Amino acid sequence: MSNASLLHPLAQTANDALAKDCPVVLAMLSERGKRFFFPAKGILAQGAEAKQKAKTANATVGIATENGVPMHLACIHKYYQGLTPSEIYDYAPSYGKPELRAAWAKKQRAETPRLGTHPLSNPVVTNALTHGLGLVGDLFLDPGDQALSSELMWENYNLSWETRLGAQFDYYSFFDEKLTGFNVPGFTAGLAKYRGKKLVVSLNFPNNPSGYTPTKAEADAIAKALTAEAEAGTKLVVVVDDAYYGMFYDDACETESLFGRLASASDNLLAVKIDGATKEEFVWGLRVGFITFGVKNGTAAAYKALEDKTAGVIRAYVSNISNPGQSVVLKAIGDADFRKQQAEKVAILRARASVVAKECRRPEYADCWDVYPFNSGYFMCLRLKDADADTVRVRLLDDHGVGTISLGKRELRVAFSCLAEAQIPGVFSSAAKAVRAVRGK
Repeated sequence: MSNASLLHPLAQTANDALAKDCPVVLAMLSERGKRFFFPAKGILAQGAEAKQKAKTANATVGIATENGVPMHLACIHKYYQGLTPSEIYDYAPSYGKPELRAAWAKKQRAETPRLGTHPLSNPVVTNALTHGLGLVGDLFLDPGDQALSSELMWENYNLSWETRLGAQFDYYSFFDEKLTGFNVPGFTAGLAKYRGKKLVVSLNFPNNPSGYTPTKAEADAIAKALTAEAEAGTKLVVVVDDAYYGMFYDDACETESLFGRLASASDNLLAVKIDGATKEEFVWGLRVGFITFGVKNGTAAAYKALEDKTAGVIRAYVSNISNPGQSVVLKAIGDADFRKQQAEKVAILRARASVVAKECRRPEYADCWDVYPFNSGYFMCLRLKDADADTVRVRLLDDHGVGTISLGKRELRVAFSCLAEAQIPGVFSSAAKAVRAVRGK
């Protein structure tokens, strides 16, 4: 804001904390991000104080209670097993349940050894990953600001950052020309175009739509390129979208989040980890995700300022995230069988990916498409030859009853995550027939 007097005192306090410890991060914030704060001295703070001290009666909470627990209907409660009324019906804090935030932070550390003991923010709970990406836009993107992504990306980025907030995307080719791996030179060149400016960078691995995760060498090169650009003066907000984390099917994959390499890379690089239970725990409808910040010179005060601003945005338009969803996720990651059961499901997906890898590369389909590399996640992509992707998609659906997703002019995405192994050969056989029908031969 050009006029500091327009800021709420709590926003000014948060900005002052950033200005003292992480001035570049303050400069990265959008005008909206600079304005935001968490209303820590309003209704919520008074309610929290009353919860501690109101021993006679507490008339602050905006819920109805009965017999000391949240009031509820038996016709609803019968559908819940193993959760108390307070774990279901009560409001959760705008930051998320404290015990869930702590448990997820511990999980992140365990899965990302490169973090070491470097200080991070406490994860803030989001309404799954879409909401986390939206919060990044709210905090860091003004109209006209630039964001960099590969051309193989999830369309919700465009809807949230471009359509909703007026930012502008620039793209680089995800794969090299020979389709052998990640396009490190193209990525590096894309970064260099914005040297000395502010740039929001999206990194999504395993990638939607391609299903590709970089190798360890590629991950090192990506981190090296980002660090060098930050040290050259570019203010980088790097969004590490880990939506499909843990679903790796090839030993060559880098199985550690890039967040581990980036969280302490440079004072000019703010790493933002967007992750959650959605895919990792196979609970798409529970809508529980997290946003976590890391920067080289990050301090407790600076991270608290970012957490407060994030929770303030959440408070402003959704108030808080589903309490029963958070309660279930907390119980799940604390369950002794969680890792075993999770691994069993990933093994099923790995087996499907193996069948896909064989079927999509059959020699008889060589005239129909090239296959983008894939080694992880839910998806794989075909690059069609001499056929429009959406025309093929419609023909495949109408003539063969097979649903796929067209992307751009030539890409056809196949979600093997929702295919039984027995269905896979028929999907590619039908796709080839559709391609040839569209081409008229």
